[in-house]
Amino acid sequence: MRLLVAISHHGLGHLAQTAPVLNALHATRPDLEFLVWSGVPRAALAARIHAPFRHRHEPADVGLAMHDAVRVDLAASRAAYLAFHQDWDAQVACEADWLRGQGITGVLSDVACLPLAAAAQAGIPGVAMCSLNWVDIASAYLAEQPGMAQVLEQMAAAYRSARAFLRVLPAMPMTWLEKREAVPPIAALGVDRGVELRARLGLEQDERLVLLGFGGIGYQTAQPLPVVGGVRWLVPDAWRRERGDLILFSRSGLPFLDLLASCDALVTKVGYGSFVEAAAAGIPVLYIDRPDWPETPFLADWLLAHTRAAVIDEARLFDPEVGVLLATLLAAPRMPRVAVDGAAVAARRVLELLAETS
Repeated sequence: MRLLVAISHHGLGHLAQTAPVLNALHATRPDLEFLVWSGVPRAALAARIHAPFRHRHEPADVGLAMHDAVRVDLAASRAAYLAFHQDWDAQVACEADWLRGQGITGVLSDVACLPLAAAAQAGIPGVAMCSLNWVDIASAYLAEQPGMAQVLEQMAAAYRSARAFLRVLPAMPMTWLEKREAVPPIAALGVDRGVELRARLGLEQDERLVLLGFGGIGYQTAQPLPVVGGVRWLVPDAWRRERGDLILFSRSGLPFLDLLASCDALVTKVGYGSFVEAAAAGIPVLYIDRPDWPETPFLADWLLAHTRAAVIDEARLFDPEVGVLLATLLAAPRMPRVAVDGAAVAARRVLELLAETS
């Protein structure tokens, strides 16, 4: 079986969901061949996908254009959708021919529409899998924009053409998708190397290591992080400043998942990958609210039920009082770690769906 895997490049949350499923598929069926169609760079894919794969390095969908990790660029998003869906029927036919030419026998999409539409036209079984869908997301921002009604109809038809839409919990309701099926949370787990990391960084015993991670989309502000007594900030390399309390990711020498499992707390924005991976690792989360993002209520309610967590507006991250919030969060009672066994469940279901006769 040769599986085409489409992975949205809107941050790294889609990869965080898909990679564990591919790893589970590879463990069960090592004869499976993966062709990954994604705008995510190969190095980022290879850091998560532990199986051989070929890479078609171009976007399979639009997602949304972003000013940064928390702000949507509405004008650029509309323009991108209209351009991507121009001559849609011809594009679908072209991609269907490409799938046939590649010998693809099944399509798994998280959660691009074009590969699903092409699979349906080529007579190849397709499965969608994600905690969200781009119809609901794009509609929230662009439904009233000129030209978008037809685009959204084309996207909805593509999702409906799949044999099933696997809703990876926590997920948006997606009640309009008749063939939706819920699967448990999916996350990869890092290794707690806290003792090693603290020794490498020269941290004092009473210092807290707080990780900033924004899900693969750049987030940078002119405001500096506050100096908080007893806190060292572990930050992306783009946040480089000459300050002793800021430690760059690259200095740690550890992959991100191990950093997450080894820190004392995570500061992030609303997003599937960060929330579920932190809850699985038992790491408390201080997150920036995104009231406009359609997933927010579903992800936030789930996070607050499964790990120590608190929400702040963006401005408070740069206020010294954030130290009080962190201290309160860290002092809260620990909660049981959430099970994240959805990858095995999803892998089994994908194989069943792709094997079904039409």
